[in-house]
Amino acid sequence: MSAQKDCEFLVKRARELVSEDPCAAKAWLITARTLYPADFNIQYEMYNIERNSEKTTCAGRLLYDMFMNFPDQPIVWREISVITAALRSDSQDKHSQFLRGLFETLPGRIQCEMLLKATEQCFNTLEKAEMLLLLLKRFPESVVQHGVSLGETLLEAEASENMETPVNCFRKLFVCDVLPLVINNMDMRLPVTLMQKYMLKAAEFYICYVTRGPSQDGQMHGSQDGSSLKSPSVSRGSQRYVIDGLSEKSSVVTEPWEKLLDILTVVGARCEWQGDVGQRSFVDMLLRVKELCRYRPALEADGRSRGWSQVVICATLVLFRSAFLYVSSVQPSLFQGLNALSSGPWILVEDLSSVYMDIEVERGSVKHSHKKRKLAEGREKTVSSDDEEGLGKGRGRLIMVNKTEMPGWSETLESFCTARESWELLHSHDGLESEFKKICASWKTENWLWFRIFLTDMIIYQGQYRKALSSLHQMASVQQSQLGQPSPSGQTSLEQHRALIQQASCHYALGEHRLACEKLLDLVSGLIPPNQEPARSTEDQCKVRGGKQRKANDLRLLPCTSKAILPFCLQMMLACFKPRAFTDNRDDLSLGHVVVLLQYDWPHGEVLFLKAVEKICQQGGFQYENFFNYVTNIDMLEEFAYLRTPEGGRIQLELLPNQGMLIKNPNPALGVDLNTLLLQGVQTMDRHHTVTRGITKGVKEDFRLAMERQVSRCGENLLSVLHRFCINEKIIIIQSLP
Repeated sequence: MSAQKDCEFLVKRARELVSEDPCAAKAWLITARTLYPADFNIQYEMYNIERNSEKTTCAGRLLYDMFMNFPDQPIVWREISVITAALRSDSQDKHSQFLRGLFETLPGRIQCEMLLKATEQCFNTLEKAEMLLLLLKRFPESVVQHGVSLGETLLEAEASENMETPVNCFRKLFVCDVLPLVINNMDMRLPVTLMQKYMLKAAEFYICYVTRGPSQDGQMHGSQDGSSLKSPSVSRGSQRYVIDGLSEKSSVVTEPWEKLLDILTVVGARCEWQGDVGQRSFVDMLLRVKELCRYRPALEADGRSRGWSQVVICATLVLFRSAFLYVSSVQPSLFQGLNALSSGPWILVEDLSSVYMDIEVERGSVKHSHKKRKLAEGREKTVSSDDEEGLGKGRGRLIMVNKTEMPGWSETLESFCTARESWELLHSHDGLESEFKKICASWKTENWLWFRIFLTDMIIYQGQYRKALSSLHQMASVQQSQLGQPSPSGQTSLEQHRALIQQASCHYALGEHRLACEKLLDLVSGLIPPNQEPARSTEDQCKVRGGKQRKANDLRLLPCTSKAILPFCLQMMLACFKPRAFTDNRDDLSLGHVVVLLQYDWPHGEVLFLKAVEKICQQGGFQYENFFNYVTNIDMLEEFAYLRTPEGGRIQLELLPNQGMLIKNPNPALGVDLNTLLLQGVQTMDRHHTVTRGITKGVKEDFRLAMERQVSRCGENLLSVLHRFCINEKIIIIQSLP
């Protein structure tokens, strides 16, 4: 008891002298340790003085002595815990750097033993894993003993914690920190099945990390350098992602595709895959496994399982990477949130560039040759455009895109082509398809909205429109399941536009024109036409290659904007009505709809309009009471006025609405030619000639006044007129189709 009091006195005396005379305090403690070498408080007080003075070497030596002589003291482990926390921390403050330097002064054997024992003191799985990871990184020889067990511990913790996403703290530590240490340690003999299991775990993590959506709970903030992804035409946007349980710095994964390729290279070498896997790109890997599939004996013999695994894993990674690159271009808001809304999505639809061109027009007609010449005066002929590029030669289909609107069009279409080839390879054999479906089930890819978008576009490309409609319904269900999560403003409406326009495109391709128009009119009702009709650029005008008609099964990537969608809807409606309008049977309602719709993109529809005029002449009459509500094109008005003259054939035209809607106020601002034609038609028409409704002199006058009124409307915004046509005449338009 007397010795204990002596020790306490010596320690107390030293503490009193520290601030005034540190050397005297150390002398007291040296004397005390000499007298009582087994007393822990004396040694700890000496360590305290050196640590507070930040004397790294002296403090490290005293810590070593305490660790060796007093391993069961809680205060020692508390101090070790503080040091290991500094080792794991990203902090660069002065004290943390001192603690790391203190640890470095310890002998390597003591560092290893200290980390092992510190790991045993941890009860939190994540903290224990981080501590053991420190050991593995500092002492690679310990990977053989602890590497696999640490990896399995992390995977088990992930499963037991029921993590909602593979992008979690446990998987991140396993994939980015533990796995590279394990697979690159050649002293370890790992089973092929285990390495393939780890490979797929890594692939799932990296793919889900890259394709993660916009922030849902405030975890994403700040800015992140878009160069973290070494992928063409891809930027992750100005957002930073923090994984729950990890620091912001630890949550960042740079160059994820490159890291995944590195892991695949090592795993392929250790699994003895055929061919040189190392230093290959993803596209090169696809070419290699396609060669393996052609070399059947290698897969049918004893090495079949190994060959199957190589093909499935490589093709799967190429598929998802290429599909991501494609979707990140056509629907960037899925990955970049608000920063990408300005670009909007791109939608794969049927190409309707030939809608005006696929009916032969007899140009020998003398009756309207004057009009053909007049319409052609001062206009350049339609020429081919360098701004329209196509790619995707599979099955003879082209995907058209305006490259001035999509600068990265080449990489986008190449990615789509590569992803499609990967998908087809994985479904070229029952064994490959079976293994691929197991991977998809494990990863729950049915909940990946971005991948469903690619699958839908691929199915449309393949021409399987029934299946595409089913895929669109699945996409809607996935979207519905995610509605509880806040979405960036405007994104929901864009998604609805995508679904409706692709459904309409599929129905049109199937010949279901009524269903197509129903979808189109639902879509148009949600659009707001631009205040001004967009100016026609060279790229907009030049849509036909060298006068040749494109194949009817070509496709187009259409930007999801009102400027692009409304004209496309008008073109598709025209394509739906055109077959009915130009059959041998008379269908004035369909023909009238065609005339109204041909106004957009004039004069591209000039040839088809002249064909309509010719059909009216052959019929000897034409009835369409909505004519003056929606036809404002001056060339069309002049042509219909001409039809009433003797030279025009005195065609019976019933274009007036009922008398209550007639326009009584003429506008004198008429062109000379049109006035001449109108008056000539009225004055010279046979007074005894009658039509179905009985045209009297008053009605003739009403027709002339209505024409005058229409001329004054020629300056109206055409898109607004046609938008009004779609809204007001929705029921009639739908009922016009079978």
